[in-house]
Amino acid sequence: MSKFLKIFIFLLAIILIILAAIFCYFFVGKAPAAKNITWGVDFSQIQAKSLGLDWKENYSAIIDDLGVKNIKLHTQWDLVEEKMDNYYFDDVDWQLAQAKSKGVKIIYVVGMKSGRWPECHIPAWANSLQEQQQQDELLKYIKEVVLRYKDNDVIINWQVENEPLFKFGKCPAWYYKNDNFLKKEIDLVKSLDSSRQIIISDSGEQSSWFGAAKNTDIVGITMYREVWAHIADGFGFYFKSFLSPVTYWRKALLIEKIFGKKVICIELQAEPWTNKFFEDVPLKEQSKTMNPEKFKQNIKYAKETGLDKFYLWGVEWWYWMKEKQNQPQIWDEARQLFQSS
Repeated sequence: MSKFLKIFIFLLAIILIILAAIFCYFFVGKAPAAKNITWGVDFSQIQAKSLGLDWKENYSAIIDDLGVKNIKLHTQWDLVEEKMDNYYFDDVDWQLAQAKSKGVKIIYVVGMKSGRWPECHIPAWANSLQEQQQQDELLKYIKEVVLRYKDNDVIINWQVENEPLFKFGKCPAWYYKNDNFLKKEIDLVKSLDSSRQIIISDSGEQSSWFGAAKNTDIVGITMYREVWAHIADGFGFYFKSFLSPVTYWRKALLIEKIFGKKVICIELQAEPWTNKFFEDVPLKEQSKTMNPEKFKQNIKYAKETGLDKFYLWGVEWWYWMKEKQNQPQIWDEARQLFQSS
């Protein structure tokens, strides 16, 4: 056997050992069960309205019927500042007042990319602005929000942007260039309100979470089990995640050891992932990625990750299924979850 071949075999063996060790760390074993799990929901006014719902009725039912005590509130820049320097906070005020009166705690998402398609919610008047002007106006908006609500104790955390390091959605070209502007946003929020920890969210499945961890106090991750993988217009396929529950636990341990940051799940899939808006997709097709049984499976899966805080994504869809489709099964199942926790 030649010397070159011996070296090649030795290096190959080392690589295989390393790969096996990595596989075992991230995929083998079980996470310790969390002693106490906090369950919450994500809520978007625009999502409720897009489904033809009375968004106030939807929001009230979340609190009064489901018994939810933790809500991540997705607010949109284009709703609050539809006209330049003319801020409309009535809807947000109402949501926070309802939460306060019922003892509900809020994570407030502030920024340009704040959740729900097209992800980046830019006012029409700001679309034509140059990069620096857009950034300046966005910082003005963030300042206005934080100063207005920093003394409202119903808010437990600010979340700055929504998955700002994950390229998903229709956003300006400059948005993903680097994280320098994200740091400006975070620094601004901290300078205005140092009393609350800041959350930065990231993809639970397609990221190491390192970028979020170095910029934040708390890392918020997503947890999606079955999705529509979009390839091109009109073409794609359904994909089921192969990640083990322990994968999330081991990644969270790395974040804690390296950065000293806690990891929570701020988006647990509890609605379908489709290639079109729900109202344009048959219920049978929607059920391929979410139905009552898959809902239960995702809750069980979440419990097996060892994490202790989860915000379920899809509460507007549950209400739509109950009110518009006469299918209340997931809504009823969620009620049992929240009222038993």
